[in-house]
Amino acid sequence: MQGVVKVKVGIDSYSYHRYFGEIYPGTPAPEKQWTLEDFLRRAKELDVDGVSLETCFFPGYDQAYMREIKAMLDEYDFERVYAWGHPGGLEAGANEEKFREMLEHIEFAGMIGADVIRVVASNFEYHFHPHGPQLKILSKWFKEAVKRAENCGVRIAVENHIDYNSEEILSLVECVDSPYFGVTFDTGNFVRILEDPVEAIKKLAKYTFATHIKDLKFQQGVSIKDWFLFSCTPAGTGLVDCQQIVQILSDNNYRGFLAVETDFMHSDFGWNEDAAVELSVKELKRIIKAIA
Repeated sequence: MQGVVKVKVGIDSYSYHRYFGEIYPGTPAPEKQWTLEDFLRRAKELDVDGVSLETCFFPGYDQAYMREIKAMLDEYDFERVYAWGHPGGLEAGANEEKFREMLEHIEFAGMIGADVIRVVASNFEYHFHPHGPQLKILSKWFKEAVKRAENCGVRIAVENHIDYNSEEILSLVECVDSPYFGVTFDTGNFVRILEDPVEAIKKLAKYTFATHIKDLKFQQGVSIKDWFLFSCTPAGTGLVDCQQIVQILSDNNYRGFLAVETDFMHSDFGWNEDAAVELSVKELKRIIKAIA
């Protein structure tokens, strides 16, 4: 299709959360620890176009350090998303202190040269609480936040974080009604609330500024109450129709990159996130070539 922007591939640093010291209960510690710089070097080795950097793994936010990270990102010619809010973000509109923190991080995003900040509005912990009051508060907060974002030249992209369905995300985007507010589309998190991500992307593609490409399979022996009932597996080996999702994004002139993300690994694959990331990068590159 003439004028369609070529889709690119990247990695979200959360894929390596164990390497950064975040280890889920009952899961093994890795053999080594990483710095943010280690992650960037590995992303460069995997020959990707961009990285999404989770702020929970930054050692600090002083200007000198942020300049160093920006210089490394520039050297590697990485597109970048600044990812704030893990794990609960704005806590479904219940934490004004987190809202003020998010406003500050909009400016931090600009310091590393990111033009998109992924934010978390809620998570699985709040999923079973009434959504209407949550979305009313969140829409008010985001209407205020986009003013700061516009001044900083940064777009806010709210993630579906095992919290809201596609209609609720769409209503939030339409309520805020700003070119500086859109979506970080997480393929796997829609599966986790039992919504088909293909149907979701049809509604949200034109508002999508960033992605998490996460493939999942059902995990035997896990409680239905656990968010990781559907656990991660390399892209193309699970329940998510990655090729159709990439096609829809491409058809809608998606200008960001496809950020591979893993969290709780499926027992069929084991605790080798790096291998899963590498296989996912290869699969996404294959898909992009196939739909070109």
